Amino acid sequence: MDWQIQNKRETQRRLLLQFVTTVTLLLSGLSAMATGTPAGTVIQNSATIDFDLGGTPITLTSNTTSITVAERIDVTVTLQSAQVQVSAGDTIRAILFRVTNIGNGTETFQLAIDSVLAGDDFDPLPSAPDAIFFDTDGSGDFNIANDLPYSPGANDPNLAADASVDIFLVNDIPGTVVNGNIGRTELTATSATGTGAPGTVFPGLGDGGVDAVVGTTGGQAADVGEYIVVDVQANFVKSQLVNDQFGGTEPIPGATITYTVTIEITSAGTATASVFRDVVPANSTYVAGSILLNAASLSDAIDADAGEFDTSGAPTIVVRLGDLTSADGVQTVEFQVTIN
Repeated sequence: MDWQIQNKRETQRRLLLQFVTTVTLLLSGLSAMATGTPAGTVIQNSATIDFDLGGTPITLTSNTTSITVAERIDVTVTLQSAQVQVSAGDTIRAILFRVTNIGNGTETFQLAIDSVLAGDDFDPLPSAPDAIFFDTDGSGDFNIANDLPYSPGANDPNLAADASVDIFLVNDIPGTVVNGNIGRTELTATSATGTGAPGTVFPGLGDGGVDAVVGTTGGQAADVGEYIVVDVQANFVKSQLVNDQFGGTEPIPGATITYTVTIEITSAGTATASVFRDVVPANSTYVAGSILLNAASLSDAIDADAGEFDTSGAPTIVVRLGDLTSADGVQTVEFQVTIN
């Protein structure tokens, strides 16, 4: 009988070891997924072990462990606008950003603008009296009548986990800038709870009184937008003429469309290295050898002349116009397609 009892004890020992290993793996898996779990969530765990003791089935239940998920403080700021073209002396020129709470709890963020950045050609001038606005109407286009100005401490954005808010930075452009100058402006979003090295703990300041822990972003994020000065004004007009195969002007399959585009610089300054591009419309086919520049024929191949028919991607008419000023007058590009 002693050997039977010893075997049963060895079996119990092995089962207990398996139980401990299983619980450890479960807890480590929960830890790996906890970054997305809402702050304040209670995670509980208990386990059972079943075995036979002298012919009697036995079930043991472990104690229950309980842990409350802390709040992770993390934020991103991402530029939404392309490079904004401006002229000298422009006012109220806006660049759009998005602030996103990538933490797991509700967090308030303080916003700041910085338009004095190293590495650009000029410093934009934050508009007065307000330079930061919410995209209140959600249009993506700044409208001073509709979009609410940001007032630090009064309407700091309070964002739930994964929520975003779109923000405009609004600047004026100095009158001394010249064509091609670039100016930068930066939006920073900072957690109102606190910032610091990842892992910094703010006891009891998270959702529902849990601890708040600074995540990988340090509780602060920023992004930069750009203005580029384009002080060259141009008239750019496209027209079309249809000729069908029966001598008429109906746009039927087989008819030819002649496109004419005129480009004229109407201001001081130089449009440097100008390149004309026009993608061949859908449902039409380019007429080979039909490119004209100022009535002079250009070849379709990439060669010494200024034009080409580029088929490396979407079929495109390309004409390199070079440096243009008002003294060059009207430049006229023509080409033809047939309707499929």
